[in-house]
Amino acid sequence: MEVVPILEGLNEEQKRAATTVTGPLCILAGAGSGKTTTITRRIANQVATGAFEPGSIMAVTFTDRAAGEMRERLARLGVAGVRARTFHAAALAQLRYFSADDPPQILASKAAALRQIANSLPKPYRFRPAADLATEIEWAKNRRVSPDAYADSLGAHEPPIPVELMAGVYKRYEGGKRDRNLIDFEDLLELTIQMFAGDEWARERFAARYRAFTVDEYQDVNLLQETLLRSWVGQRDDLCVVGDDYQSIYGFTGASARYLLDMPRRFLNTAVVRLEKNYRSTPEVLAVANRLVPKLEGAEKVLEAEREEGPAPVLRSFSDPRAELRFLVETIQRLHEEGVAFGDMAILYRVNFRSEDYEEALTALRIPFQVTDGAFLSRASARQMVASLKRSGSTAVASDVRKIADRAGYIEHPSDDLGTQEMTRQNDLARFVRLAEEFDDGARSAADFVAEIESRFGGAGQGRGVNLLTLHRAKGLEFDAVFLPRLEEGELPFKRAKTGEAMAEERRLLYVGITRAKTHLHISWVNGERRKGSVFLKELMDQPQRAPRAASDDRHSATFDSLKRWRLERAKSDGVPAFVIFHDSTLEAIADEGPRTLDELSSISGIGPAKLERYGPDLIKVVGGAEA
Repeated sequence: MEVVPILEGLNEEQKRAATTVTGPLCILAGAGSGKTTTITRRIANQVATGAFEPGSIMAVTFTDRAAGEMRERLARLGVAGVRARTFHAAALAQLRYFSADDPPQILASKAAALRQIANSLPKPYRFRPAADLATEIEWAKNRRVSPDAYADSLGAHEPPIPVELMAGVYKRYEGGKRDRNLIDFEDLLELTIQMFAGDEWARERFAARYRAFTVDEYQDVNLLQETLLRSWVGQRDDLCVVGDDYQSIYGFTGASARYLLDMPRRFLNTAVVRLEKNYRSTPEVLAVANRLVPKLEGAEKVLEAEREEGPAPVLRSFSDPRAELRFLVETIQRLHEEGVAFGDMAILYRVNFRSEDYEEALTALRIPFQVTDGAFLSRASARQMVASLKRSGSTAVASDVRKIADRAGYIEHPSDDLGTQEMTRQNDLARFVRLAEEFDDGARSAADFVAEIESRFGGAGQGRGVNLLTLHRAKGLEFDAVFLPRLEEGELPFKRAKTGEAMAEERRLLYVGITRAKTHLHISWVNGERRKGSVFLKELMDQPQRAPRAASDDRHSATFDSLKRWRLERAKSDGVPAFVIFHDSTLEAIADEGPRTLDELSSISGIGPAKLERYGPDLIKVVGGAEA
């Protein structure tokens, strides 16, 4: 295989990484910088130059999907035989090959076992989702903390239930696995570590087979995975790691970017390559993301756009939540009319239960959407509520819903220390209680209530539509248009972020959200009704150069009212609906910007050449300007 095709199309830094085929290498890859391209080209070059045989190279990823993509890319480069696997798949293969005994059966999910344990907890904690308890156990096991050491290892970390109860759950969970001769996925890594530590024959055979290692998403490695990796590498230094500490957002699982940042200290001859050319986003989007860089710390990376200029990102405040929702759905409609597919748009939020607001608003306008991690009506608490109500012929809807919620452990004023799954569950129950109170007129039945709820929240599953997902789930994805609503105190940063490191991770989460956007970026928040803008907004707006337009929500301004009156009259004279002429969001932008010339008017998003020619002179007159 020729070396040149492997390097074709790479920029200078990517090429430098791809041609460093031996020794320790640390690739600090900014968002959208082509890291997968770079590491697959490097592996292909390791084979093409004769530095390593394909079968002696192990590439480690975090998901089966990423491993599959790596194998496909290598195949297109003419390389076969490289072991591209997740940590867990690699560990399982090694246990089966090197261990004298087959590994025990792997527990598919912790949830079922933990549900049984949780059912025996005192009543206030009996209904906590097993997923929160599972996350906490994974947090401990990823740090290699045993049940006996758990309580003393917490530091500032807050478990989802009181410490003594959580320690007991952990101990019972581990004992239950032993009694049934089962292991979980963390045990799989721990057993592999112990095998290599105690079996010299296995160590030698493994070292003879694998000589070079590549680890993707290295900022997400935890202590358990790092310990296994060191067992693999041993005293050798043919290790390539790639990651971005700015996208380290899984601290709640035990992940830490320090292994990535410490690579040059661990291997003093480490070559460090920074990938800062971004092929995903417009310069305007990256200008917003780069404003967070001074406080992101770690290894500085300032993204540089390779794409042409695009529309200015919008940072907008609103006086009430309803106005923010209207802006969001109207902007989605406008972008779709301008040619952006619904499936290329995403609404990103901090916690799962926020999906409900957007589901309802999109359903009302019949805009298709899809919810990652389950829409409101598909989540367990909603399913159980709906099933109970469908069996009821009662017209005391509010009372019935409250009774069902209370039996499910509804807490009217939950504390801030709940796990994320329990927080979502409590908010889902609270929404049902509130909706039932609004619905109940003493005449309509529970079945009528269910029908109304399904009509208001049943828009998911209509095919490929607007993506609704959490910021954590959005990592690794990209969308033409990204909406980041509720950039507010208590939301982002989240109200449970009480330490310096927790706040730093919330900032990185915002950075991840911004860098998902390719072309259109809309950030919004509410100042009012007990909500106020995030502390991070100051960082986003501090630097005036290439600043995005920041507009205040003043729907009652004289200019905005005049523009709406003009639109109504024009719609009547043209015989078309008002929104065909302009959406409210475009009129708001015109009112905010106050354009005095057609050139200034043309720079506002939503005003193309045809609309500029047709309506421009009238708009200039309404605003009160004069054409230059």
